[in-house]
Amino acid sequence: MSWNPALDPEIPIGDAVDAIETVIAPRARDLGGFEVRRALPSAKRQMVGPFIFFDQIGPVEFLSGQRGIDIRPHPHIGLATVTYLLQGRLHHRDSLGTDQWITPGAVNWMNAGYGITHSERTDGAVRESGQLLSGIQTWVALPEELEEGAAGFEHVGAEALPDLEAEGKSVRLVLGDAWGARAPLDLPSEMFYADARLEPGAQLPLPDNHEDRGVYVLQGAVSVAGETYEAGQMLVFRPGDRISLKAGGQGARLMVLGGATMGGPRYIWWNFVASSRDRIEAAKEAWRAGDWAHGRFRLPPADDSEFIPAPER
Repeated sequence: MSWNPALDPEIPIGDAVDAIETVIAPRARDLGGFEVRRALPSAKRQMVGPFIFFDQIGPVEFLSGQRGIDIRPHPHIGLATVTYLLQGRLHHRDSLGTDQWITPGAVNWMNAGYGITHSERTDGAVRESGQLLSGIQTWVALPEELEEGAAGFEHVGAEALPDLEAEGKSVRLVLGDAWGARAPLDLPSEMFYADARLEPGAQLPLPDNHEDRGVYVLQGAVSVAGETYEAGQMLVFRPGDRISLKAGGQGARLMVLGGATMGGPRYIWWNFVASSRDRIEAAKEAWRAGDWAHGRFRLPPADDSEFIPAPER
């Protein structure tokens, strides 16, 4: 049986079934000039399908010449990051030599595998001109057999992603398969991820071909089974229930996500995710050793003058 941290083994039936299993209120974190709201992991849920981190970035306005985002090179293992911007531009560089500007509506998938290092900045002309930045960054836990595989980075432009339009709703499928469509990126496990815009009163049925399903309300509000949920809440639904969301009077924008639950829990330390503590400890030692020429981790070739030290604990 697949592992699910919040699923009661004695599934209720009849009137005892709630449409929504869990409601998560994100925790706000100040990262020095801009705010991130983290919905996953939470005390109620570690993952929704393979999604183990879910961060809403901003919106934040950087004025012309103002200090922007400067996330120095740092390492990851055992996960894939998915960066999806709603507004603005972000400069990604990694130890594979990737040098990619991330733009709204595109999908950027970085598979850490055994180890990768990357930086994220708003630099160059973007910093000089200023910008409004907002987006979502998620982390996907890798299957155990791929945790020590090769790292990789893939960028898929917005024009290559399926856009579905019907009855007051517009859905961009970012990852996976849902509603009869499939996004182009090859994935390590079963999942789906979508950006949905609903006009006032429009209804969106959740995909029924995935075990785990969740929704994050970005803008507006939606109602489910007579209850209303506002922007900044994540809803996680019971497997197998037929669920339809209805937008409120101002419409709604949602990130819809899920997939098959993982085969077991994951350990998390700093930027590392793994199915065993030993893998976490080995990565800690490798980063602290700082052997960029011969060790497990390299620094991005175009951004190698600084890095983020590992936490003491």
